Amino acid sequence: MKFLFVIDPIKNINPEKDSSAALMQATHKKKVEVWVCTPQDLEARGDEVWASCINIEPTPWIELKENKCIPLAKFSCIWMRKDPPVDEGYLYATHLLEVAERKGVKVVNKPSSLRAWNEKLGALRYSHLMAPTIVASKVNDLINFAQANEEVVIKPLGGKGGQGVIRLNKNSPGSRAIIELITSQEQLPVMMQKFIPEVQNGDKRIIIVDGKPLGAINRIPNQGDFRSNLAMGGKAEKTFLSNAEKSICLELSEHLQEEGLFFVGIDVINGMLSEINVTSPTGLREIEKLSNRNISEEVIGKLLNIIN
Repeated sequence: MKFLFVIDPIKNINPEKDSSAALMQATHKKKVEVWVCTPQDLEARGDEVWASCINIEPTPWIELKENKCIPLAKFSCIWMRKDPPVDEGYLYATHLLEVAERKGVKVVNKPSSLRAWNEKLGALRYSHLMAPTIVASKVNDLINFAQANEEVVIKPLGGKGGQGVIRLNKNSPGSRAIIELITSQEQLPVMMQKFIPEVQNGDKRIIIVDGKPLGAINRIPNQGDFRSNLAMGGKAEKTFLSNAEKSICLELSEHLQEEGLFFVGIDVINGMLSEINVTSPTGLREIEKLSNRNISEEVIGKLLNIIN
């Protein structure tokens, strides 16, 4: 059995922190061959898509074994774990992966759902679970929302890891100029949400696998910052799910399964849904260290049960 991981260049991966590394190592422990490539290594030859890929030994990290061009139909499962941005190259890669999917290969996550579920906009399907939110490009509409909610955060729709997220209050100087800049002079929509002060107590990342919550961490913002993302210096703490958080997971469960979103990371602040991350959710390493559980092996075990 072979698994292919479509990722960023392998040399850019930090095995101590990267969830893709954890999944590859767990796959290897299950006696499944691990192959890697980038989206640029995919190519179509007629109705067959191939990958110029590398067979790796990911334990401890990393031994390159063999480089071959292999039809995607030869893999039992393909993980699409390329980090955002979801640009043209990313989108075209999902179309190529759909060719393999039509030939019966399990692709995680489902390519059409990767296109449909923007990590900010996807959460709007559950707006009743979120803080007050607007998505717009018109400066006046965003200014009016900020005035009504007194303090807000602005999120670029294509961002990741907290990059480009801005906090404003209704009296912030230069608010109009900032919004003009982030919307590219009203050409790009952005998400604006009412600021949740309780974020200082943490922003939970919950990993949902095949519709069920498998583990979570609480991310505490670095001193002097409001962003709790680990990439921005947030500190991971051990946590448990509240009843409200369990209810959120339960409400999302059936929809995620129906959409072929096997591996998802949701963000919850003070019992309110913030984002639904589907491209390359992170946090596995931190959950494993704090819970003393090998979550990655549980993920791969669940996946193998579905494939077999």
